[in-house]
Amino acid sequence: MTFHATAIRLGLRANLGQFLLLLLVNAFVGAMVGLERSILPAIAEQDFHILARTAILSFIVVFGISKAFTNYVAGRLSDRFGRKHVLVAGWLTAIPVPFLLMWGPDWDWIVAANLFLGISQGLTWSTTVIMKIDLVGPQRRGLAMGLNEFSGYVAVAGSALATGWVAAQYGLRPQPFYLGVGYVAAGLLLSWLAVRETRHHVTHEVKVHHAHEGAAVLSQREIFRRTSLSDRNLSSISQVGLINNLNDGMAWGLFPLAFAAAGMTLTQIGMLAALYPAVWGVSQIFTGALSDRVGRKWLIVGGMVLQAFGIALTALADAFSGFATGAVLLGLGTAMVYPTLLAAIGDVAHPTWRASAVGVYRLWRDLGYAVGALLAGLTTDRFGLSAAIWLVAVLTLLSGLGAAVRMGETRKR
Repeated sequence: MTFHATAIRLGLRANLGQFLLLLLVNAFVGAMVGLERSILPAIAEQDFHILARTAILSFIVVFGISKAFTNYVAGRLSDRFGRKHVLVAGWLTAIPVPFLLMWGPDWDWIVAANLFLGISQGLTWSTTVIMKIDLVGPQRRGLAMGLNEFSGYVAVAGSALATGWVAAQYGLRPQPFYLGVGYVAAGLLLSWLAVRETRHHVTHEVKVHHAHEGAAVLSQREIFRRTSLSDRNLSSISQVGLINNLNDGMAWGLFPLAFAAAGMTLTQIGMLAALYPAVWGVSQIFTGALSDRVGRKWLIVGGMVLQAFGIALTALADAFSGFATGAVLLGLGTAMVYPTLLAAIGDVAHPTWRASAVGVYRLWRDLGYAVGALLAGLTTDRFGLSAAIWLVAVLTLLSGLGAAVRMGETRKR
């Protein structure tokens, strides 16, 4: 299909059909992560009799590293070959995941499932983010990212709750992972048959909004350097993203163990594992739009501080109500940060290298999963569960304070 410049319009309303379709696709992407969210640590202990926390959290390390580097490649590939091809490739990579989780005979097979899951997530989630930024243009970027992350993380929560309930009723394997087969089938068919390419929207945006700037030709090395180190705003965004996912990796791997140690049932653990991403997901509708009005910086700083308080409260709690309150605070803080970081990259990066900058940011952000899981596992094995949670709370607070000092406001009035 050929698109003519006169038929291309930027904006949420002008591209509502494709935008809603991409929200649905991203919901299936998030649901794939939710498959594991509440029950995989229990599978490690009960099915495979693994007790060392570092060994249990190895699946998150592999997931984080594979997703991080795939994020970087996804940004470059989507610029070179188109967004849709990368999206479909991501779903094809996800096909083995539910079957490995259902039938893997030892823990190495579960780790292998997370290798495929990380690659798939890097390709699919990165591409849906880039495509939505392409479609909406510069005016409603925060709202678009809020809606994108809402769809993904509400699905994470719903899937975590569903698998926790199925596990409580029928056992840890294989029944909870039957859902994953449906997620993969739906996501692949929608991406292949219904999603349309969005690179032509980037060309249109450059002509309409950036014609006076001239061509912005940067090498991949320069884009990496700016986003990682030299640009104060982009590198601050990358730093906050890494620490944000560091604490998310800790929450994914250690919170279910902390809840179990406090006597929570498998159903209660599933509810708590779902509460944090549910609050995070729903709140992003409002925080993303709010960042379009009030700016990005102080939502990011405030969100990291609030996350630190939520993690600290979880370390202090010993009952369901305390754990639930900590999860709500952590979810609200993450909602303030997550879509705002993506919108801020869109503010700073030129459309011609924006997808690659998003890839570099998501490389650093999702390396946080691996760093968080390793740090949490090693600290827990050496000093105990509470010490690991407190350490992550302190790192989260320092990250927010660092952004307050180094980052400037990116939203142009």
